[in-house]
Amino acid sequence: MTVVLPRPDGTTARYEPRTEPLSLTPGAPLVSRTVFSAAHVVADPLADVSPDDPAAVDWDATLAFRRHLWAQGLGVAEAMDTAQRGMGLDWAGAAELIRRSSAEARAVGGRIACGVGTDQLPPAAQDRTEHALKAVRAAYEEQLAVVEEAGSQSILMASRALAAAARGPEDYLETYGHLLRQAAEPVILHWLGPMFDPALEGYWGSSDLDAATETFLEVIAAHPDKVDGIKVSLLDAEREIDIRRRLPEGVRCYTGDDFNYPELIAGDEPGTGGRFSHALLGIFDPLAPIAAEAVRVLDTGDRQGFRALLDPTVELSRHLFEDPTRYYKTGVVLLAWLAGHQSHFTMVGGLQSARSLPHLARAYELADGLGLFPDPALAESRISSLLHVHGVAQ
Repeated sequence: MTVVLPRPDGTTARYEPRTEPLSLTPGAPLVSRTVFSAAHVVADPLADVSPDDPAAVDWDATLAFRRHLWAQGLGVAEAMDTAQRGMGLDWAGAAELIRRSSAEARAVGGRIACGVGTDQLPPAAQDRTEHALKAVRAAYEEQLAVVEEAGSQSILMASRALAAAARGPEDYLETYGHLLRQAAEPVILHWLGPMFDPALEGYWGSSDLDAATETFLEVIAAHPDKVDGIKVSLLDAEREIDIRRRLPEGVRCYTGDDFNYPELIAGDEPGTGGRFSHALLGIFDPLAPIAAEAVRVLDTGDRQGFRALLDPTVELSRHLFEDPTRYYKTGVVLLAWLAGHQSHFTMVGGLQSARSLPHLARAYELADGLGLFPDPALAESRISSLLHVHGVAQ
């Protein structure tokens, strides 16, 4: 049986899905790399809400997906931008997500780290005053307390409010220094580029990435005992490689580069420095089984086998994260539905409408080609029904 898929040029084409999934079985714990998947949230499709209402979350399905990630051997990066922080999920919903997921992690022995931000503040105005900076610090402190009380590691996320309030690099140095001194345990710092959130343009006090990098590294150098690692989400492999070579001993680099992750995780060629990136990636939400298997292969020292598994996934990742990159979550949730991890293709804030039908069809085609769907027939049936509802005759 074939599926009729729409193309970007307005035409359609028949696609013959594969009949068997890629055969992968979860195995030993990962050893050579620490790998987090930033996880999406599952909306409650029966809730009577509008896009402006607080998110209605299907908690059972949301936590079940986290158990799926832990079963693969991955850690969960919770309440990050993949979970639609600032794009449908407000702080009240994120706090509940942190509490529930942290409790679930303890119950199953899963690794978890949770996002700490400032999104309980009203939309940031251009208020570059000490009063505004105090409000930013207080918001960060409130969220840091929630994560620490839940018993999870903290990820200090980039803040729209800080980007609006900061008068220069010195305000970033002071704000992050203040928070790191308060943190009970070492945290992960997150540099999220403006391609993921335009409101973060000029983060670390400059739109010049070289200058911003120096401020970022200065924060880390001043508090290396309080920084477990950094997550770099700039989609710039060379800059990430430069940054990780300059990190203090013991501070990890977690790649957030959804375009270049295979080479960054594989790291330097033997004999050229020995540096590599761990991973904290949104693309590892749909790619969890392949990603985990690839790292297990890397654990044996087989770099070529690792790349053979992971390199073919890059085309799908680059497709999901194409411009405007911040809407990658739509493709992630589509693939979760097609893979049978949830019963519907509905997102908080109505974000299922954020990508075109040809974009979603291509995501299906690429994922099917990788063997990502445990039940290819189910995926075929679901994508066919979605296309039919939108007027693509099957």
